[in-house]
Amino acid sequence: MARNSRVSEATKQERRKKKTWLAIVILVLEYVVKIAALGVIPENRKPGSAFAWLLLVMFLPVVGLPLFLLLGSPYVRGRRNRIQSEINAVVMNQTSTHPVSETYLEDIPGAEAIVDLNRRLAALPLTIGRNEGLHGDYIESLAAMTAAIEKATEAIHVEFYIMAWDATTDPFFTALSDAVDRGVVVRLLFDHIGSIRYPGYRKFTKRLTRAGIIWHPMMPIDPLRGRWRRPDLRNHRKLLVIDGDVGFMGSQNIIEPGYLKRHNARIGRTWQDLNIELTGPVVDALSAVFAIDWYAETGEVLDFESHPAEHDLDVTDERHGAFQVVLSGPGFPTEPNLRMFVSLMYAAKDKLTITSPYFVPDESLLSAITTAAFRGVNVELFVSEKADQFMVQHAQRSYYRTLLEAGVKIYLYPAPTVLHAKHFTVDGEISVLGSSNMDMRSFALDYEIMLLGFGADLAEDLAKIQDGYRAKSRLLTLAEWKAEPWYRRYVDNALRLTSDLQ
Repeated sequence: MARNSRVSEATKQERRKKKTWLAIVILVLEYVVKIAALGVIPENRKPGSAFAWLLLVMFLPVVGLPLFLLLGSPYVRGRRNRIQSEINAVVMNQTSTHPVSETYLEDIPGAEAIVDLNRRLAALPLTIGRNEGLHGDYIESLAAMTAAIEKATEAIHVEFYIMAWDATTDPFFTALSDAVDRGVVVRLLFDHIGSIRYPGYRKFTKRLTRAGIIWHPMMPIDPLRGRWRRPDLRNHRKLLVIDGDVGFMGSQNIIEPGYLKRHNARIGRTWQDLNIELTGPVVDALSAVFAIDWYAETGEVLDFESHPAEHDLDVTDERHGAFQVVLSGPGFPTEPNLRMFVSLMYAAKDKLTITSPYFVPDESLLSAITTAAFRGVNVELFVSEKADQFMVQHAQRSYYRTLLEAGVKIYLYPAPTVLHAKHFTVDGEISVLGSSNMDMRSFALDYEIMLLGFGADLAEDLAKIQDGYRAKSRLLTLAEWKAEPWYRRYVDNALRLTSDLQ
């Protein structure tokens, strides 16, 4: 009996030793990981992003390390990276600046340098085109696109982040189906993760197939078919090209304005967007964007040039102007949209008016905006009073005091509407609009498309849109902001630390 007791005690001691050694090994490994992280994570990374990742790895290494290994790099590798490099070279070689487009830059100091920057980083040239009008009403915009589709005779290229065939979008998709019946080739792209989370996805894809539409999901995740990629990357672009002659682009997705969510319907939440309709050689640039993304998903090469290099320009038509399509995304490690935004904001002399639904700027963008305000530029920022995303809403709010103290006027667009339009104007001469928000996700994790415009009365058209926002919005004051309760500011500041991970 005593012998059994001694054996049992020895066994217990042996187990305790093993547990102790295991704890020591785990502790050593934890410190090795943390020490290694200090030297690895900051490499080629912005300080804010590096700090956010280090914070996660230091406090929660079991969670932080796997997440960093999976999501830590904002850039695509392998096949998609190779495709992006190849297609950039093709676009650079096959597209040229229109001979008269530079005339629109003559009276705008620094504009030519920014255009050259965009060409160097994102491949597409400055060209000419005609602004056929802005579409700021959600239903009217869908109707305008539908009407253009109904006139198609050759090919229609459709690319949107989110798509759903619902009661509101049924005329749009019915027009596509009718176009196929007329012999028009319809190619369609949508982001896989962006669209699959909305009701009726399987029925949607089956209806597309029955209609004869050639469709493919962008950035698909389908392990059973060998399709895998980083789950946090998206193709956020929105564009439509009809016969290579008419193009639409902007912030609007093809889905019911409340995004088919019962909660949104219950509280009356809808999205306020903005699209632009274009004709002329600039549409070739939109066709090139579609061709790039189509090639990435299918391997099929499409022609994207419909207009001759010497396309005539009616100089008496005030709605003609110079335009440059600017691409960005994980395939562009130089972050072309962010660099363009910052360059234009430093160039502002009189007025800078910004609309962004998700405004979580990095250090460079925040500095550019506040510096403009300190220089005496009249800076206005339009944001939603209440965003549809909790973390982004609070991270965004954490920047308000800095902006207000610099003299930026912050206009809160009334809830429950989500102001989803993305655009800004500089000195009433330069305009930028498209799909990109002003946050880390749009600068590095999402494929985006923006339009830089000179002339064509585009700045004046945007000013009218901005006047409408201003009439509906409430001006936030510094005194009001200082009176915010401490617990809200606490949540804002805490979530600000995650802004580089969102």
